[in-house]
Amino acid sequence: MDKRERLEAYLESHDLDSVWFARPNSFAWLTGGTNVVDREGDSGVAAVGYDGTDVTLVANNIEADRIVSEEVPDLDVDELVVEDFPWHASSLDEAVAEHVGSDERAAIDIALSGFERVDPTPLRQPLTERDRERYRELGRQTAAAVEAVCRELQSGDTEHEVASALRVALSARDIEAPVVLVGGATRAQQYRHYTPTEAELGEYALVSVTAERAGLHASCTRTVAFDPPAWLEERHEAAARVEATALAATQDAATSSDSAGDVFTAIQQAYDAVGYEGEWEHHHQGGAAGFAGREWIATPDHDAPVEAPMAYAWNPTVQGAKSEGTALVTDDDIEVLTATGRWPTTSVSAVDRDLELERPAVLELEP
Repeated sequence: MDKRERLEAYLESHDLDSVWFARPNSFAWLTGGTNVVDREGDSGVAAVGYDGTDVTLVANNIEADRIVSEEVPDLDVDELVVEDFPWHASSLDEAVAEHVGSDERAAIDIALSGFERVDPTPLRQPLTERDRERYRELGRQTAAAVEAVCRELQSGDTEHEVASALRVALSARDIEAPVVLVGGATRAQQYRHYTPTEAELGEYALVSVTAERAGLHASCTRTVAFDPPAWLEERHEAAARVEATALAATQDAATSSDSAGDVFTAIQQAYDAVGYEGEWEHHHQGGAAGFAGREWIATPDHDAPVEAPMAYAWNPTVQGAKSEGTALVTDDDIEVLTATGRWPTTSVSAVDRDLELERPAVLELEP
């Protein structure tokens, strides 16, 4: 089912005349481009709507021509209805409301008086073929940027310096970095979200990013060691086995109509099997990825459906170690998207499931 078919089904099932998207990730899902100028706002500078026949873009006169020319690759511009308004005369919210009128029933993904609220997450699942191709490229380039920075690290580098280098490497590839985490040996053992500080890396480092381009998000982690503690390799492999189990359970759930909660149960059992019972309590384990860093995060008894083909980013941790990547899960394949083929890997087996998966190993560098 393509995106317009999904929207038509949504309009019919909710008895709506139109549905609108102003938040950047949902705007990107429908158009293939971005409506962002100021990243501090919840909504962008344009909204896009569908009424079962026409796709309409609403933007002020500063932005309309540029967005039509550069930011809607998935739309037929010749068929696109464009409503622009003077920048000084109205806000985007007011312009959308005026376009829809008071007699129509409409939904939008932001808070707007007179409109119902649409949750875009179900509409964005599963991924279309075109989005899967974009995801492959994003995953490869994200991993390439992270690995290039990691290979140049030194134990005396500060977490802030590494984070800056990561943002530059990603930006050079036209990739935004909403999440950049760098934890040196001390803080990686203290915290699961190791936001960068002036601390030096020391014996080893965990480097994690969530990267975004055209609305799609890819997450990955790499571990670099200079003088690794004796336990690092074992904990790293344990986390990788939990991640492999999560992916195998995801595929099982997608083909048997199980839920996110069923996958979470498999994750809990995997922690027990690798000798780290209860470790899941210290950090979320990830979930479905796509047009958000996580479309949903799995929790015990979570009833979200597990879709395929869909991207998933599981991120299990064992104190001081983490395994994380973004994978495309289909009925018959698990394709790791955040891989380059140029990083050392280790083969790990899922717990109680028939899956062997290559996951990034700890890269050891000279101190």
